[in-house]
Amino acid sequence: MASRMAQINEGLKHELANILNKELELKNTLVTVSYVHCSSDLNYARVGVSVLPDRLAGTALRALRAKSGLIAKLLQNRTTVRRIPQITWDLDVTEREAGIVEQAIAAEKAEIKRLKKD
Repeated sequence: MASRMAQINEGLKHELANILNKELELKNTLVTVSYVHCSSDLNYARVGVSVLPDRLAGTALRALRAKSGLIAKLLQNRTTVRRIPQITWDLDVTEREAGIVEQAIAAEKAEIKRLKKD
């Protein structure tokens, strides 16, 4: 059962990514689907998206929530899943947090290098 759910999650993630990139008009934003987690009964799906630039994340989430019906209809046409789950959109900030950590590591390396010179 777990592998079946993983297949469904991955298939929905792939199709959602295609829909968001090719079908929907989200101006001046790049929306990437990070994860899809469906409930075991396939009634609900939690979809994580990352948005660039960060300052437009709220606008992009509002647009996705407003277009959820259209997205579900497009998913229905593109997949063999009998019942498309109700989608809840989440903002995935993992990439943003990873960037902060990478900056901190780079700053520490620069500080260590500077101290070794002295």
